[in-house]
Amino acid sequence: MRVKAMPVAAVTSGKGVLASVDGRDVAVFRPGEELLAIGNDCPHQGGSLCDGWVEGDIVVCPLHGWEFDMRTGACMTVPGESVPRYIATVEDRTVCLEEAEP
Repeated sequence: MRVKAMPVAAVTSGKGVLASVDGRDVAVFRPGEELLAIGNDCPHQGGSLCDGWVEGDIVVCPLHGWEFDMRTGACMTVPGESVPRYIATVEDRTVCLEEAEP
């Protein structure tokens, strides 16, 4: 199910923004002109990925430095760990999010 999350202007380059989809926290990022979205909770100890720092297509968890690919949700630090990935689209200047198939 696609959910209207926030105005597109709320997502700025280099910073994550917290959204909610079906009661789950989602971190939305804008590396360049593209919007990328992944589950917000780091599987290590629940760090908020939207508060992490962005390096290209990678977001680094602010608690312990675990790295996640924002395109796939895969953890680059610990193979086999991941967070959900969301499809982010823009409609009428609004970011819409939908959980992607695993």
